[in-house]
Amino acid sequence: QVQLVESGGGVVQAGGSLRLSCVASGIDWSIATMGWYRQAPGKQREWVGIITSGGSTNYADSVKGRFSISRDNTKNTVYVQMNSLKPEDTAGYYCKDVRGETWGQGTQVTVSS
Repeated sequence: QVQLVESGGGVVQAGGSLRLSCVASGIDWSIATMGWYRQAPGKQREWVGIITSGGSTNYADSVKGRFSISRDNTKNTVYVQMNSLKPEDTAGYYCKDVRGETWGQGTQVTVSS
């Protein structure tokens, strides 16, 4: 059974930073490419970035240079370090195995201006 648990969200002022975590179980972590996604109120869920099993990353243009995804293979955990946050980054943030169908409950990030 796949389980994804995101944490680390909160309220931060514009320009601030947050680090989100996602602990995964029930997936083949050693080969999983993990993705971060977000969904703002009234908008469709959008892709934020990915990290492959080998540690290669790719990011959406909207977060490139501000967000950094990493993973700890000893803990089955993927992180996203979010710097220079903007009000438009306000959303629920979710992680997922890009090949899978299961979503976690997400963690809310609110950036105040």
